[in-house]
Amino acid sequence: MRLRIDLTRQTLELRDDDDRIIRVWPVSTAANGAGEQAGSHCTPRGRHVIRAKIGAGLPLNTVFVRRRPTGEIYTPELGAAQRGRDWILTRILWLSGTEPGFNRLGACDTMRRYIYIHGTPDETFEQAPRSHGCIRMRNADVAELYDRVPTHTPVDIVET
Repeated sequence: MRLRIDLTRQTLELRDDDDRIIRVWPVSTAANGAGEQAGSHCTPRGRHVIRAKIGAGLPLNTVFVRRRPTGEIYTPELGAAQRGRDWILTRILWLSGTEPGFNRLGACDTMRRYIYIHGTPDETFEQAPRSHGCIRMRNADVAELYDRVPTHTPVDIVET
């Protein structure tokens, strides 16, 4: 099993071992486009793996800060009270690059850049580049994906 994130189409595909598409979800990647450098707020390209999974068993819309649940459950009212907050909700799939010098180690290290696949407020989700570098999904979608993939699942991030 592997994942393929298409930055052009703003989609995430779950593929089986024979490269057949099992499921496709809409995503939102970086507003700044593709790029690997720390501080760029871009989505890194290339080969990655899911290094860690965070949030098992927590309710949909659980709010995370620094990969820890805050005890808050996101609501539109909470969102309105804290406009501009970069919401990380429901589940986190923490990515790690596998290509030294491109998306691993040094100033281009995906994991050290804290690049995740994570939930975002459903009412503001758009299948368009809007994130600060991460891959955003609707909450039910990221929970479904989380339950379907183990750690170390390969993730290819491409531009078509």
